Amino acid sequence: MAQYTKEEIITATDVVRNFSAVLQSISSKQKEKLVIVKNNRFEAVLLSVDEYEKMCEAVAILQKIYDKKR
Repeated sequence: MAQYTKEEIITATDVVRNFSAVLQSISSKQKEKLVIVKNNRFEAVLLSVDEYEKMCEAVAILQKIYDKKR
């Protein structure tokens, strides 16, 4: 399970009220990721496009390795 710091956790209400600032903190790499909490449950993770694309590339590489071993 992923680990999150207190600074990386934000409520859905705060995201709505401060969307521009939240988005800026991600796009400027001030924050690598933000976990959005709704009704006391982790519901989503907000990442920059660059981070998302890196994750997709990593998954594709791992899938190729997995497929070769089958």
